[in-house]
Amino acid sequence: MINSEGSEVWCPSSVEKALQPRKGGDDYNAKAVRHALRVFTATWIGMKAWDAIMRRLGNKESSGSGKKKPFYKSPALRLSLSLSSILFLYRFLFRFLTRLRAHLLDPQAEPFRLRNPRTTATLTSPFAPAVGASLAGLALGIYPSRQMRVSIAIYALFRALEFGWNVCEKDGLIWGVRNGKNRERPWWFGSWMLQPFAFGQLFHAAVFDPDCFPSSFGELIFKNSSTYLPPRPENYPTNLKWPSPSQILENIAEMARLNWPPFISPILFPNKEVLPPTLTGVSPLSSQAHPLITSLSCATLHPSDPSCARTYLTFWLNSFPSMTRFILILYSALTVIPRFRNLYNYPFATIQRIISQALRLSTFATGALSTAWASFCFFQQYLPRHVLAAQRVFLGGFLAGMWAWVERRHGRSVFLYTARASVDSLWKVGVKRRWWKAMKGGDVWVFVLALMVTGVVYERDAKAIREGQWRKGVSWLRGEGWKDWAVEDDGEDEDGDEKDKDE
Repeated sequence: MINSEGSEVWCPSSVEKALQPRKGGDDYNAKAVRHALRVFTATWIGMKAWDAIMRRLGNKESSGSGKKKPFYKSPALRLSLSLSSILFLYRFLFRFLTRLRAHLLDPQAEPFRLRNPRTTATLTSPFAPAVGASLAGLALGIYPSRQMRVSIAIYALFRALEFGWNVCEKDGLIWGVRNGKNRERPWWFGSWMLQPFAFGQLFHAAVFDPDCFPSSFGELIFKNSSTYLPPRPENYPTNLKWPSPSQILENIAEMARLNWPPFISPILFPNKEVLPPTLTGVSPLSSQAHPLITSLSCATLHPSDPSCARTYLTFWLNSFPSMTRFILILYSALTVIPRFRNLYNYPFATIQRIISQALRLSTFATGALSTAWASFCFFQQYLPRHVLAAQRVFLGGFLAGMWAWVERRHGRSVFLYTARASVDSLWKVGVKRRWWKAMKGGDVWVFVLALMVTGVVYERDAKAIREGQWRKGVSWLRGEGWKDWAVEDDGEDEDGDEKDKDE
């Protein structure tokens, strides 16, 4: 419609016509339903295949303890329904709010805007569709597994905070502005700085709150810490008990509560009571400990060697080769399988990169584990028994996390993984100790918040999501196709500039 002045005026009918799908094109709602059904089917097949693999490998937990659940309670059905519902509801809400915003911006809706200024300001905001569509994340609550929901919510929250950080950093809100240009990020700043706090919290939880400690981390630590967690000797009598790694940590926690009692050697004082009543679980270790050891924690962690420094070096000699071998195999598989062409074209550069990455990561892992265990000996040597009796465990983990400096340039994915595990563990510890109350469905609302922040950042500046695949994923979630619009828009702008120059 053209007014008397020659300018174009949009009316509701013209807006409705513009938003309708093109002839021969695909209907938006039909496409949303079709994509949701595909997500449902793919998730269902994936869950069933995973359950079959786990059952074949002998994992009893995957089969639900042998009890057949009703169909409507099946985890595969609930997860499939949850993910497909999130996709469909997000597209439906985003489409509805986008069209509502277009209607409210129409000149004929001016009377409504004048009568309801606050409502209009809210609904006509460019971020309103992204904020409203994020409520689709409530469908995550359909899935019954609370731990998986928590993991998904924490992962989504970390990604959303990362995107928000990128926007603030680009706008100069983090490091400030100098002479009209954003200041550069300090060379020492990075995600590696999360590790001291994450390792400190995780190590403290492993000792004092093992039920709040991630089991995957526990298996990794126990498997690679035989120097400080002595295994059962082969010639040890089968009728006698030997403390497991988890029992050793429980007794370490009790030593901290008792302000780290000294060690009295039963070899030198056979008729004297050498252990407190609550620490009898480590008697198989302390009974054969070297008489020169003065600390009960040292007698528990390295009973056969009175030298803490020599035990530290022994840990490196025993753990570093096996750790390097495992990480080298892992990195080789992750690099060669998806990028075999690089190995074919640049074999020496690819092999060198794999070896260097494996050496750095194994140095970080071995150094962190050895420092965490050796911190018990260090603080026993240089701190009085009553000073920071429990807090020294966190300090030991904090010092262990400083080894992240070795892998600061390439270990970002590892650093964020441990940070997410630490946040999960910290929340459970806080609920257990009543530092805060658990909110019913809180993990679902965290996921909704993450969706909202991600959508707002994408609307504000799509390039703040630096990974092209993530930008395509957000575009697909909004129903705009699997396209990286940030790159395509830049290409169109460059073409327009070239045309202007030619003219």
